[in-house]
Amino acid sequence: MPNDTASPSHGADAALRARARRVIPGGMWGHLDVTRLPEGYPQYFVSAEGCRLRDADGRECIDFMCAWGPMVLGHRHPDVEAAARRQAALGDTMNGPAPVLVELAETLVGMIPHAAWCLFQKNGTDATTVCVTVARAATGRRKVLVARGAYHGAAPWCTPSLAGVTAEDHAHLVHFDYNDAASLEAAAEAAQADLAAVLVTAFRHDIGRDLEMPDPAFARAARAICDAAGAALIVDDVRAGFRLHLGDSWEAIGVRPDLSAFSNAIANGHSLAAVTGAERFGEAATRVFVTGSFWCAAVPMAAALATLTELRRVDGSARMRAMGERLRAGLGALAERHGVGIRQSGPPQMPLVLFEDDPDQRKGSAFCAAALRAGAYFHPRHNMFLSCAHAEADIDRALEAAAAGFAAVARMG
Repeated sequence: MPNDTASPSHGADAALRARARRVIPGGMWGHLDVTRLPEGYPQYFVSAEGCRLRDADGRECIDFMCAWGPMVLGHRHPDVEAAARRQAALGDTMNGPAPVLVELAETLVGMIPHAAWCLFQKNGTDATTVCVTVARAATGRRKVLVARGAYHGAAPWCTPSLAGVTAEDHAHLVHFDYNDAASLEAAAEAAQADLAAVLVTAFRHDIGRDLEMPDPAFARAARAICDAAGAALIVDDVRAGFRLHLGDSWEAIGVRPDLSAFSNAIANGHSLAAVTGAERFGEAATRVFVTGSFWCAAVPMAAALATLTELRRVDGSARMRAMGERLRAGLGALAERHGVGIRQSGPPQMPLVLFEDDPDQRKGSAFCAAALRAGAYFHPRHNMFLSCAHAEADIDRALEAAAAGFAAVARMG
């Protein structure tokens, strides 16, 4: 695979960054802010197909971030894009929804065991916010239990940033430690009779630390607390939904939520989110006022139907798991060969690689920079993503690039 090793500090990417700084505060915002990118990483991309990306300077790489999750089938999947084009030829954002909204709602309710209804939004923050709003409307209470370090979006009530956020915005959040049932029970006790919801991610995917799958005992404790209090159990499935399970991600451990938030993988890169809910919360969902000018856009919904159809056809979760396991085994063997200590965690479909004795993630950044120059886009501290477009040959080619990364870390001593 041809790959120019020139630094992105020169060329088209650098020119775009300079232009952006003149018209965008800081040049970029949020998780794509250049200060959050590993050194040497491009910020701008000109094309993508399958599991390959091409940046503004013409360098091609195998993509293990999948647009930070949305590309579950791979970039520009032909069936998804054909469905989107067919709907676009009819209409997208109109005075009301297209019939595809009803078809997609029926599909999701049929796929997700706890779901009796669903509502649509545009992104993950929308979906988690709707879940919390519905839970508070249904219970008439305020307190929401959230795990320390968990990410549930960028709205003031849940953002990890303190800039522009008041103490009042977070006043009704009560924290616990993920997978610690005693901590969760203590948080519920602190909320007392004002408990509206327990909000948990599908698994612990805090940035920069080892990932943790949910302990079934912890999940059962969360369910029991909500049942006893009449509160809502909310699973934030924005990041993991439809990669780990074609229902919701806690179905595999036998614990069903009352409300779930989905977004990243629902429409293979088209902007869409969904909240699914149990029957008990349906009446409250009719009373809350949540809306957006683009929330009923038809093109993303058509893309979502095509995405879900293809995921079921190819057993996407199993396919991604198999490729993730191949990647994990290969990285482990390479690390041992180079005498480099690593820790691999998380589900194979959404892996994380951290280096031993690397508190400032210098080793991780050096690994990723060298691997990128050799043609693979990894991340040093955020969980990565597999897609159905990753095949054995792509994994093997990425492992060749990873070998360059491990060699760079080994040279650090």
